[in-house]
Amino acid sequence: MRTTLDLDETALKSAMGVSKGKTKTAVINEALRDFARRRSLRRLLALRGALHWEGDLDSLRRRTRKPR
Repeated sequence: MRTTLDLDETALKSAMGVSKGKTKTAVINEALRDFARRRSLRRLLALRGALHWEGDLDSLRRRTRKPR
């Protein structure tokens, strides 16, 4: 999708310096994916201790996956 953005040049240059991406588009897409992943993890961590689970974790770890 094509979008016009007013970006902070210093922040973009800094991100391009530490990113694997070679283009502005690649760096911005990487940053957006990282942002979404981190926010999702924060929400998940906020649930820590809020749910009760009963089960045998060792048996789940020994379970083999069915071939697809």
